[in-house]
Amino acid sequence: MAQRRMFSKKVTDTDTFLDMPLSTQALYFHLNMHADDDGFIDNTKTIQRMIGSSDDDRKLLVAKQFLLPFENGLVVIKDWRVHNYIQGDRYHKTQYINEKSQLVVEENNMYTKRIQDVSNMDTQVRLGKDRLGKDRKDILSGSEEPDQLPYKEVIDYLNEKTGSKYRSSGTKTKKSIKARFNEGFSLDDFRTVIDVKSKQWLTDQKMKQYLRPETLFGTKFESYLNENQVTSKPAMKNGGYGTR
Repeated sequence: MAQRRMFSKKVTDTDTFLDMPLSTQALYFHLNMHADDDGFIDNTKTIQRMIGSSDDDRKLLVAKQFLLPFENGLVVIKDWRVHNYIQGDRYHKTQYINEKSQLVVEENNMYTKRIQDVSNMDTQVRLGKDRLGKDRKDILSGSEEPDQLPYKEVIDYLNEKTGSKYRSSGTKTKKSIKARFNEGFSLDDFRTVIDVKSKQWLTDQKMKQYLRPETLFGTKFESYLNENQVTSKPAMKNGGYGTR
């Protein structure tokens, strides 16, 4: 394993990083120093005890997505490839092949967990609130296992339809999307709400500002979804009342 580690100010000079407690920042630096050449660490708690860091520091690094956790307790530095480039003759491939296969290297060189096939998502997200509460731990609540909800797919679709540039990583945005999935709504339901409200509001200068995640995916989500049923319902025959 290489004996030198680098740190990119693109990561450590961000407000997100600097707003964390110094003890959390210190843990991050020490974890980077003890990671293998692919950024994996299997003795996080030992390092915590060594520097006097707490479980809250580790959980905060997970919540802020500086660390990506695995079910077996292993973690990987999300920005490892941003920080470090190790020459081939010094590089030692990680022994955690299975965990590495669950990661994707994005264009910005950051690790991210692979998202499961969206075609199977409907079955997953319709499990209901009780099942979700028991079967999935949530990164936003400080647990070690991140959920697999399609935040990026939802926000990418919103940006595509409205020309906006919202980020799927925002805490409030993820909280709103997760709440609706917990209520049993599907990815297609999100797309429908985006379609309906974009058609209504995109050309309305007063309402256009409300084409945002906190409005679309808030407590009125179900009523927005049902507007699609009303507007698409055919007019009644034999003198009945149609829709406008």
